[in-house]
Amino acid sequence: MMMIRPFGDTGIDITPLGFGTWVLAGAGWQYSWGATDDDASIAAVRHAVATGLNWIDTAPAYGLGHAEELVGRALADIPEDERPYLFTKTGLIWEEGDDRSGPPRRVVRPDTVRRELEDSLRRLRVGHIDLFQVHWPDTGTRFAYGAEAEVGDATPLAEYWQAMADLKKEGKVRAIGLSNHAVAQLEEAEGIAHVDAIQPPFSVITRSAAPEVAWAHGNGTGVIVYSPLQSGLLTGTFTEERARGLGAGDWRASHPDFTTGLSANLALVDALRPIAARHGVPVAQVALAWALAWPGVTGAIVGARTAGQIDEWVGAGDLVLTAEDRAEIATAIVATGAGSGPARP
Repeated sequence: MMMIRPFGDTGIDITPLGFGTWVLAGAGWQYSWGATDDDASIAAVRHAVATGLNWIDTAPAYGLGHAEELVGRALADIPEDERPYLFTKTGLIWEEGDDRSGPPRRVVRPDTVRRELEDSLRRLRVGHIDLFQVHWPDTGTRFAYGAEAEVGDATPLAEYWQAMADLKKEGKVRAIGLSNHAVAQLEEAEGIAHVDAIQPPFSVITRSAAPEVAWAHGNGTGVIVYSPLQSGLLTGTFTEERARGLGAGDWRASHPDFTTGLSANLALVDALRPIAARHGVPVAQVALAWALAWPGVTGAIVGARTAGQIDEWVGAGDLVLTAEDRAEIATAIVATGAGSGPARP
């Protein structure tokens, strides 16, 4: 039985690993991982629950609601008291007239927050959400990685966070959180209503959210990190050849992690291999255990397209790295120059 951890002050105890559904959302939308098979995706969700993972992370933006629909279908036949906690989000939307094959807008108006919640409840086939999170601060722009974006009206944090707090008071959601928000924004939100959880990107490559994790650690706020395997780079199976073969429908094909930063990232992965060998586990488990060992991190979101892929990393929830392991990883981070952020807490 996988150990569980208190999720901040929420009263929810979660397993160190949770199942992420971004990869299941299929093709035909911006930031897709490419085509998927719905039956295999449903089987993966059910297998994740069977292995003991007690929470699932999803969002309406993943496949224009398709990921949530798959989760709802996968859990429909599981007795309610055996179902995992469901975590979803709001704030990346395609409004009327938008080209839905293009990027969504960062919009967190009170009316869109409520609309997205009701749509998520319907797709997930549940009466409440265990954790409802804001994807990104509302900038009124198109969502983009490092590109110029269309400017629109932005909703102040105070307005959208109050809307989230109201939903919690109404019992529609059990806990509320912020993803991709900086410390100053977390402080502002905390003055309105407690930030139950944050969800930053965090891995042995992407370490720049360390200040936000530290803030959460000191404020009774749970932390679930996303992309702890850096979108496949830290699995130990990714190669330069595979990077060159990523299809046009795969968002990773043009991302710096898989292009200009690839050599340094793969060098860091190679440095993890001796540690994995000592523990008798795949490299992916070492990468996940590193993220889970960071003070303040409660859990890590990990995706998979098939049930078999889950078996490759699920053991990381019980893997404990030694002080020597962590020191060796810190040395490798500095030596390779991979990623950004502190090499150790």
